[in-house]
Amino acid sequence: IMALETQIMADMKAAMKAKDKVSLRGIRAIKSAILLAKTDGSGQAIDEAKELKILQKLIKQRQDSLKIYEDQNRPELAQIEKEEIAVIQKYLPEQMSEDELRAAIQGIIDKTGANSMKDMGKVMGMSSKTFQGKADNRMVATIVKELLSK
Repeated sequence: IMALETQIMADMKAAMKAKDKVSLRGIRAIKSAILLAKTDGSGQAIDEAKELKILQKLIKQRQDSLKIYEDQNRPELAQIEKEEIAVIQKYLPEQMSEDELRAAIQGIIDKTGANSMKDMGKVMGMSSKTFQGKADNRMVATIVKELLSK
């Protein structure tokens, strides 16, 4: 059985008992995303990599909404998105700092012999696998571009 699903069920009960509406919203979003993934007809087992993808997708959706609400000056709606992002992020592995990421990406660039922007795909491919769930892909792409364009 999936570790994430078990964790979510336990946390949901705890949040209900504590009447923690904020956590409950985020946890319910994860629970429904897991249910959707289990019944998507693909027949694929939900492994740790798939769990990470589900969580990252939920966070990305909320970040996109957050930006829209901030642009439209809707602080009350933006606050809901921020709260849910915080709840969902608790289930992701600890995120790498920008410095750690920069050093690791430089290592990948050195290892692959990449030396220009035309090597970006190769570096991004390795980086995506290496940092799955530990770093935001947009930040990875930004650092890769910056390091390759030196």
